[in-house]
Amino acid sequence: MEDYEGLKTCMLSAYSQMPEAYWKEHQIGKLLNIFPQGQFVVTINEQIVGCALSIVVRYDRYGDNHTYREITGNYTFATHDPKGDTLYGIDVFVDPEFRGRRLGRRLYDARKELCEQLNLSGIVFGGRIPNYHEHADTLSPRAYIEKVKNKELQDPTLNFQLSNDFHVRKVLRGYLPGDEESREFATLLRWDNIYFTPTNTEEENASKSVVRLGLVQWQMRSYRTIEELFEQMEYFVDAVSGYRSDFALFPEFFNAPLMAQYNNRPEGEAIRALAEYTETIRDRFAKLAVSYNINIISGSMPLLRNGQLYNVGYLCRRDGSVDEYEKLHVTPDEVKCWGLKGGSKLRSFDTDCGKIGILICYDVEFPELPRLLAAEGMNILFVPFLTDTQNAFSRVQLCARARAVENECFVAIAGSVGNLPKVHNMDMQYAQSAVFTPCDFAFPVNGIKAEATPNTEMLVVADVDLELLHDLRHSGSVRNLKDRRTDLYQIDFQTRVSKENSFQPAASVLNESAQAAG
Repeated sequence: MEDYEGLKTCMLSAYSQMPEAYWKEHQIGKLLNIFPQGQFVVTINEQIVGCALSIVVRYDRYGDNHTYREITGNYTFATHDPKGDTLYGIDVFVDPEFRGRRLGRRLYDARKELCEQLNLSGIVFGGRIPNYHEHADTLSPRAYIEKVKNKELQDPTLNFQLSNDFHVRKVLRGYLPGDEESREFATLLRWDNIYFTPTNTEEENASKSVVRLGLVQWQMRSYRTIEELFEQMEYFVDAVSGYRSDFALFPEFFNAPLMAQYNNRPEGEAIRALAEYTETIRDRFAKLAVSYNINIISGSMPLLRNGQLYNVGYLCRRDGSVDEYEKLHVTPDEVKCWGLKGGSKLRSFDTDCGKIGILICYDVEFPELPRLLAAEGMNILFVPFLTDTQNAFSRVQLCARARAVENECFVAIAGSVGNLPKVHNMDMQYAQSAVFTPCDFAFPVNGIKAEATPNTEMLVVADVDLELLHDLRHSGSVRNLKDRRTDLYQIDFQTRVSKENSFQPAASVLNESAQAAG
């Protein structure tokens, strides 16, 4: 990361006509974190003068008809898959001052060597055709490419790539919105690794296709001690694990009965006392995840951080790792009674069953959040919730079902049932936990894979097939993700960080561009 300022200076020189076209620091940091060996720079006298960025993808997930935004996960690089089969070129550029020294060729050679070392099938990227605008009135993109291949016309990018043993697979339309010089066309180029040896070992295969979900429809009951709560937690983890489930989902504020001992205090003080148990409960879930070999989504609990009260939960993986997620939108009642504050972190999570998202209750009623997670490659969305009335539950349920259709993913919701007469603001609960699906021929006609009996303590166990999502996204009756009009609208997540590190994708001109030539 110490190289970033030098890298930025080089990019600004390479893309001088597009001053905003540079990768932000957090994006370079992400690439270095997930795939450090795939990021190259060329230095001369310690000055960075060229760069090549790349990720590894499972190419069959995207096929030849992808866009730059899709293949990069909306510029988040969440599409990187260490178990993938193809090296995908994100960007190559050389400082104009140092062109003509075969630096672009050296960067491509370094990529080829990496591809061979990792036993990947080849290198793929989308390449601009920056001189096409000069001939667009008289030549189709295909005819233009043929003339460049036959040396009848010159295109600095395409000529360079062809001379480096890349071949054109097809023409991509709308690959890079805003690329006026190429009229938004691009060439899909590939270099084949002749040393590639296919493997079929389990370790080389991607994440499992069929995933078993276990939802806990939790009965609110009195607990005299935290050990009694732990006993009930372990009972459900044991039961769900006994069905060989991959995930156990607990509801929002499932630990609320512990507030009964503080019922003589104002509501805001009582929930802050409950927050004192959160880290202890988190640690117990983490142990249960390992001992029962199951990924646990801990619902949610209150957490005090820097004097502010947040609603958070934990993804406790069966490999022992733990990640935190936050509720971003708090309801008016949560603000009024408890003084809860909305969080600011939104991210998808990698698991041994693929990429998932987690949103707490009210957050699922805001479609922007699941859409951002879908752009990162989310396949399953988990929603722990807490609702007191049937109409409140209906809001969560109906929005969750819509999110499954909009984002072509599975959505699992789990809530609590029963009454807590000795806890203020938690008098009664209503829930019907369920697993929702997209609506197409491969799925249930009503989009409901499984659901619990309303207001009854029980488990819901259901299998979901991730391969069905892959087929839907590429050949479904409708394709909500692929058919988005990103030329008209986009959604970005603005985090509370400095402008330099803000969640803004690099300008869409960044790809395997003419800046590599020479």
